[in-house]
Amino acid sequence: MYPAEIVIPMKEELTDNGFTELLTPDEVEAQMAKEGITLVMINSVCGCSAGSARPGVLMAVANTEKKPDFLTTSFAGFDIDAIKKIREHLLPYPPSSPAIALFKNGQLVHYLERHQIEGRPAQLIAQNLIGAFEQYCN
Repeated sequence: MYPAEIVIPMKEELTDNGFTELLTPDEVEAQMAKEGITLVMINSVCGCSAGSARPGVLMAVANTEKKPDFLTTSFAGFDIDAIKKIREHLLPYPPSSPAIALFKNGQLVHYLERHQIEGRPAQLIAQNLIGAFEQYCN
């Protein structure tokens, strides 16, 4: 598990911008049971999370009228049990962090894995997500 002093500032980049943390398996299950669109940002310490994923997801949410009903996040390598439960909802995809998932009524409808994030600019991640928001959000 990563040290809290490293992880907390990376978590706060999202939580300070309206994201709710999913810290336990029960919180994950409660969120997946909700009706509506849930965005889950699987946060991580890697450079592609800092350079592309977090900025991209924040850019997307800030630059579109259609947005998910719920903005959530959990941290790989830190929120261990919650991440394990989230990954059950992402099957058959293999574990990936960072990753960004969009669920409609608890069903996965859009997913960006690490290989789709790594090496791509935040603007491209944001454009991808805005397209998904346009398709799935009210």
